[in-house]
Amino acid sequence: MRKLFLVSGLLCTLFSPSPILRAAEAVPATERSIQERLDDLEAYVNNGSRNANTNTSSKIAGPGPGHNAWMMTSSALVLFMTLPGLALFYGGLVRRKNVLSVLAQCLGIAGLVTLLWYLVGYSLAFHSGETPRGWSFLGKLNWAFLKGVDSTPNGDYGSWVSHNVYAMYQMMFAIITPALIVGAIAERMKFSAILLFMTLWMLIVYFPLAHMVWGIDGMMSGVGNAKAPIHAIDFAGGTVVHMSSGWSALVLCLILGKRLGFGKEPMPPHNMVLCMVGTGMLWVGWYGFNAGSAVAADVIAANAFMTTTLATATASFVWAMAEYITRGKPSVLGFCSGAVAGLVVITPACGFVTADGAVVIGIAAGLIPYFACWKVKAMFGYDDALDTFGVHAIGGTLGALLTGMLARNAANANLATNLKDYVRDSVFQPLVFEQLKAIGVTLVLAVVGTVIIAYIVNAALGLRVSPEIETAGLDLAEHGEEGYHAEAQL
Repeated sequence: MRKLFLVSGLLCTLFSPSPILRAAEAVPATERSIQERLDDLEAYVNNGSRNANTNTSSKIAGPGPGHNAWMMTSSALVLFMTLPGLALFYGGLVRRKNVLSVLAQCLGIAGLVTLLWYLVGYSLAFHSGETPRGWSFLGKLNWAFLKGVDSTPNGDYGSWVSHNVYAMYQMMFAIITPALIVGAIAERMKFSAILLFMTLWMLIVYFPLAHMVWGIDGMMSGVGNAKAPIHAIDFAGGTVVHMSSGWSALVLCLILGKRLGFGKEPMPPHNMVLCMVGTGMLWVGWYGFNAGSAVAADVIAANAFMTTTLATATASFVWAMAEYITRGKPSVLGFCSGAVAGLVVITPACGFVTADGAVVIGIAAGLIPYFACWKVKAMFGYDDALDTFGVHAIGGTLGALLTGMLARNAANANLATNLKDYVRDSVFQPLVFEQLKAIGVTLVLAVVGTVIIAYIVNAALGLRVSPEIETAGLDLAEHGEEGYHAEAQL
């Protein structure tokens, strides 16, 4: 009987109409010519635009698998930068009584920003403002709750990448940016105050800035918007991520005040091993941050991968060698800080500069942020606990400026479209002045926005923990846990 059923099933399979054949027959073979199909293939391989002729629409209806795979991988790498990369980097630099507070802040921000992104953030940052003038400060709410953000590509941001994948990729940027601020105010700010501050900061500072720089009709989107009044460029976040967080971090730490005992008692990192591991994770994840910003696995992504590597390795070495010369010893913290500074400074430039430009940026990143962290901080006496301002604000500003000086047509052919009058392959090309305008707008938005938000949060919740909690440590008081048991103290 069993054999009879098997034979019957086999005969049914052989002689029944195949679903696969029926699906293939649904599209007439004569709908598109061989040349049109080759055009599809070339567009996919070269990350070009799809055929705009709707009468002969592409047979490749969905995203390109290779580009989509790279962007999903890049999204995971950027999240890896925050969790666990930044969490361990910052966690190792604080005192042992506050290590869990830093981890909790990174985790809390990741969840908070994800919800904001789903509710309104992605729409405000990336939907068109649809203004008659052709540029805007903020997007409309048509994509609120990610309505309409499905697996079909949105041609405004990537012809061969799913719209929802692009939205998740940009969400990872939105997660790490406010988490960077934690470094300046570590060991003394209330967890409840951090959550409220970050909510308002995302709405007032990050979403508008991301739209202005990366939105399809953003007012500072020099590459993507021909009508932009400021023709600036930012490949992966020099202004949007590092300048905004770094300058906001300085303002917030000044308003918050210094840690108890700052300048009077030593406050060394409690675990440099964690810091080094976190640095390595940041470096690896940053390839998703920078090369992923090409929104394709293409030649521009390959160039960004190379320039990121050159600048980061150079800056790490130069920072430590500067310590060797000025202090007599190259520290592991110096290598780590230099690597992060190199990553920060190359970020806005990585897809626009050549190998030579990347090495120049690496040298500058190893020297100028080092000077800011070593001398400027001591000169003015502010308590930027983990040097967020020195690395991210100074580094991000430096990167935005050097991008204007070192951007070259040979590195990115897109510079020859809307920016052909601004990029002339010279150090003092007109693009430099557009970058200065973008730096100015970012500074004003970050500084003024942070001042307003900080005072609102202080009035509502209070910014700072009590002296008793700060002395005992935030881990137990704020989270009811300890990073290390007594027998495993470090």
